[in-house]
Amino acid sequence: MDTFLLAIGLGLCALMMITLYRAVFGPTVLDRLVGANGIGSKTVVLLLIIGFLYDRVDMFVDIALAYALLNFITVLAASRYFYKKKGLSEE
Repeated sequence: MDTFLLAIGLGLCALMMITLYRAVFGPTVLDRLVGANGIGSKTVVLLLIIGFLYDRVDMFVDIALAYALLNFITVLAASRYFYKKKGLSEE
């Protein structure tokens, strides 16, 4: 089971690298925001997988929930900022 979870975690990290490309080289601000949100969502799942690997799911669920909430609030704040201040509605 540990080998399976490790393989899933490594596959998830590979998917995060693809999303990182979109977050860094996105042609628009929206592409960068979606890329950053995708990385945050995958990080939550990766934290849960790490929790299963270390047999400490209860601790890692708390960390994953806090990170998910922080990711959600950050993306909302950044999208609101770019919408109002940077003229995102004109793109």
